[in-house]
Amino acid sequence: MGAGIVHVFLAAGSAVTLAEADADRARVGAANVEASLRKAEERGKLAEPAASLLARLSVVDDLGALPTDTALVVEAVPEKIELKLAVFTAVAARCPDAVLASNTSSLSIAELAKGLPGARVIGMHFFNPVPVQALVELVVHDGLPDRVVATARRWAEALGKTVIEVRDSPGFATSRLGVAVGLEAIRMLEERVASAEDIDTGMRLGYGWPMGPLRLTDLVGLDVRLSIADHLATRLGPRFNAPQLLRDKVARGELGRKSGQGFFTW
Repeated sequence: MGAGIVHVFLAAGSAVTLAEADADRARVGAANVEASLRKAEERGKLAEPAASLLARLSVVDDLGALPTDTALVVEAVPEKIELKLAVFTAVAARCPDAVLASNTSSLSIAELAKGLPGARVIGMHFFNPVPVQALVELVVHDGLPDRVVATARRWAEALGKTVIEVRDSPGFATSRLGVAVGLEAIRMLEERVASAEDIDTGMRLGYGWPMGPLRLTDLVGLDVRLSIADHLATRLGPRFNAPQLLRDKVARGELGRKSGQGFFTW
């Protein structure tokens, strides 16, 4: 996800600094960005050579190395609020004028903004794969200046994205609906209503979904979907309780595409 976000900002003409947790991750992150750009170049999707875009990319393994005049910081770390808060706290101290955007798919933006006086925190939820998906979900919490929302919207639209704006609430709009459908599809599989392939085909051909809910869960990651479901269940009630089948698969390490096995074999 982070590599995809870097990709679209580079393609839109920005200079980008990619920050990773350590040197090994920095090398992997840079390689992922390059691979994404090279693939887009081969498909004729870039307005300029990949090499030119990569010349605008810097990679660091310390948040203290971020340029102090950075205008926008988008975090794409795992869905752990303590980790995201630590990242934003460090970034706010280093880049006092930056808008801090979280790519979280479910966590409270208002909670992420706590303890950051003067920082401008907004939800900027991208979708995977970022270079292909057309949507950015802006998540706005009470007290966020309208000018920050307008600026974030301009940035997203400059990437060629369509923007929807939602109020800060558990799961926002897209995750709340997406998880609800995904969990019900897993329950149907658990109850042997139909096979995974047939459930997904029904949603693709019957409702025009580009991808069925079970294959989408594999793409997102079963562990990620379980984490979001547990979070929503604590905030919105038992209708978001995760099916046992999902918990069992995560316990076995069947996490979807990234592990090679989820509801489908990859």
